[in-house]
Amino acid sequence: MRSASAQNENTLRPHSATQPAAVVASGIGSAKSLRWRDELPKFIKRKAKPDAASAGTEQPGTEQANANEQDGPSTEEKIVKGAPPWLISTVIHLVLLLALALISTPAGDAISRVLLEIGQSETKEEVNFTEFVVDPSEVLVDASDIETDQEVMVDIPSIFEDANDSVVSEVAMADIGFGPEIEIARPMFNGRSGAMKSTLLALYGGTKETQHAVEMGLEWLSRNQGTDGGWSKRGPYADGGVVENRTAATAMALLAFLGDGNTHTKGKYAEHVDKGVKYLVKQQSRSGFMAKDARGHEQAYAQAQATIVLCELYGMTKDSWLRDKAQAAIEYAQDAQGAQGGWRYYPKSDSDTSITGWFVMALESGSSAGLEVNRSVLYNVEGYLDLAQASGGAQYGYQPRSRPSPPMTAEGLLCRQYLGWPRNHAPMVQGIDALWEVAPFDYNNRDCYYWYYATQLLHHYGGEPWQRWNEKMRVQLPAKQETRGRERGSWDPQGDRWGDHGRLYSTCLSLFCLEVYYRHMPLYAGHAVE
Repeated sequence: MRSASAQNENTLRPHSATQPAAVVASGIGSAKSLRWRDELPKFIKRKAKPDAASAGTEQPGTEQANANEQDGPSTEEKIVKGAPPWLISTVIHLVLLLALALISTPAGDAISRVLLEIGQSETKEEVNFTEFVVDPSEVLVDASDIETDQEVMVDIPSIFEDANDSVVSEVAMADIGFGPEIEIARPMFNGRSGAMKSTLLALYGGTKETQHAVEMGLEWLSRNQGTDGGWSKRGPYADGGVVENRTAATAMALLAFLGDGNTHTKGKYAEHVDKGVKYLVKQQSRSGFMAKDARGHEQAYAQAQATIVLCELYGMTKDSWLRDKAQAAIEYAQDAQGAQGGWRYYPKSDSDTSITGWFVMALESGSSAGLEVNRSVLYNVEGYLDLAQASGGAQYGYQPRSRPSPPMTAEGLLCRQYLGWPRNHAPMVQGIDALWEVAPFDYNNRDCYYWYYATQLLHHYGGEPWQRWNEKMRVQLPAKQETRGRERGSWDPQGDRWGDHGRLYSTCLSLFCLEVYYRHMPLYAGHAVE
């Protein structure tokens, strides 16, 4: 499935003035030396305004502030010393109770460390940006030149405003600062329920509107499940796909249910998931292949998606009857890898970035679930990505030596994240920076396949790039969802680059985007805000 992006020459705009004062943007690098072959004439470099310490100079009023510090205790010290003992005791016990509550919940196993800070922010910092055109002769930025990981204070009452979990709500009411750094443990789908789901939803910018859209979308999917447990790309809803692929349709629908915490044993849609996974398992051969009903070049997509379903469901439930089925699908994926290190339409053939990305997620899901995955297979994927990359790894094409595009770049960089690239690796920073310049989220330029990968990529990356993307995505996607009639809860495929795949396709990919806050645990801890 080839992908490309429409031309976009809009320059980057600074953060809105309504951005919380406590959030400080860090430098994210610039899109130096990247060219999308006539798609991007220039890039914008954004740099945070240096503070007094970094500039080596003192701000006005510094001498007076130092004198005040020498004259007596600070305001914070006076507050602490003046507080009655019962208040201090209450706060300390509240923190301890919070820690015990999180540890005792099912989500507690996924939390290695929660940083709690008590205090307040009395200063406001503004971020200024400088615009200039990058000379094509400039080289890639070096990772050592990138400023990252600045510590911030987060306004807990604000970020937990929409959370429903009682434990998290009490934290908000207590006005305790929640540091953004959370050390994430496997498995990757441990954030889909309970306190962890509420925490991630709030911390990464989910809203009541995004959750309501997810709920309506899942209701639409439940209404359109077939009597045999499967789903169809062609109907019975309006604007079905041109070509049928029931394995892919069933897998995508199930991934939407699983992404919101439903399994075949628990959740509002447990019965639908149970029937759906049994439909997939019935299609599976001894070799692990499940996409026999799909036409030739769509079989690989359907197989990879169905493999992800079995691996996630086993990882979420540890139901023993699923293990052999999921392991067989993993074995099939590993045997089907091509000589270049990726996957394409047929086993052991050539490779393309689009199908390779789905199989990488299948193998990573299997590994996270505790299945046996040959790491050398994933190591070989690095070799393919090296062939498909451009600009030193900042961009990716559909196949080696093909034109880089935003969808393939987002997919290639997401694979790099899972395969171990650090967050501040220069090509990672540069590629993410360039994607916003070429293809920011814009519902008027619809490409749900690109949105699916870019949303995951930027969510894992966090910080300012994620905030920019999410500020548009979380508003525009719910606003365009059908709210009345028989198709209530779905997204009209008309006008989308992949509209011929039909309403179920556009609906599932949109739901994946709106579940992103908790669907996969963040790969880089501590960068929800910067």
